[in-house]
Amino acid sequence: MDAKDRQIIRELQKDGRLTNQELAERVNLSPSPCLRRLRNLEAAAVITGYTALVDQKAYGLPITVFVRIRLERHSEETIRGFESQIARLDEVLDCHLLAGGDDYLLRVIVASLEAYEDFIRRRIRAIPGIASIDTSFAYGVVKQTRVYPA
Repeated sequence: MDAKDRQIIRELQKDGRLTNQELAERVNLSPSPCLRRLRNLEAAAVITGYTALVDQKAYGLPITVFVRIRLERHSEETIRGFESQIARLDEVLDCHLLAGGDDYLLRVIVASLEAYEDFIRRRIRAIPGIASIDTSFAYGVVKQTRVYPA
């Protein structure tokens, strides 16, 4: 991947609905080479898909929660079980494996505090092997981007 490929990616991250003609103009290529590069990036799974960015409040899920999870033990069975169950929870948008005191950081969105309580009581606590759950509620967004640094 070269600088031109990165430029194509950044432009698509800014606006995934660009036509090939518009993309080519923005990255200073003619349309054919631009499309060839784009197809190569898709074929190499550098570009893994396209999606719509949706306002979560307008969608009806205004509450963002960051949940730190620590496991009781780090056996292969416990880890595999936890990760497979987390992957099935629609409320969990991101799950990151951490170094340090906690094992995982989840980004969760829900409709209300009651919905979050239900999510923790019925869905998270049902997962075996969890030693602790620590919650932080986000009350604002300072920066949110999907565009990678140059």
